[in-house]
Amino acid sequence: MSDLLKSLAASATGMQSQAQRLRHVSENIANADTPGYHRKLVSFAETVDGGVAPQPVRLDRSELQSIYSPSHPLADETGHYDGSNVDLVIEVADAREAQRSYDANLRMFDQARQMTQSLFELLRR
Repeated sequence: MSDLLKSLAASATGMQSQAQRLRHVSENIANADTPGYHRKLVSFAETVDGGVAPQPVRLDRSELQSIYSPSHPLADETGHYDGSNVDLVIEVADAREAQRSYDANLRMFDQARQMTQSLFELLRR
C-alpha cells in the first residue's frame, strides 16, 4: 500500500514541477519582445522520497540580441538597443515537453489511484 501512495506522491510532485516549468515558459514567451529581458530557466532535482522538486529559477546569461532601430527610445548613438535572448522555437519546444511530461505524470497518478481504489474494494469484501 505504501508503494501506491509513494507513486501518487511522486506523480503529484512531477505535475507540480511541470506546471511551474510551463508557467516560466509562458513568461518567457510573453516577454520575447521586452528589451533587456533574460530568459528564465528551470531545472529539477530528485527528492529523498522519490519525487522531483524544481530548483531555484536561473536567468539565461547568453548574449542579448542587438536590434537596430534608431527611432527606438532605448537606442544608443549607433541606433542599436538590447532585445531579449528568448528564442520562440525553443520556448514552444519546452512547452510541448512540459505538457507531455505533465500528461505522463497525470496518467501515472490516475493508474495509481485506480489501483488503490481496487485494493480498497478488495479489502471491503
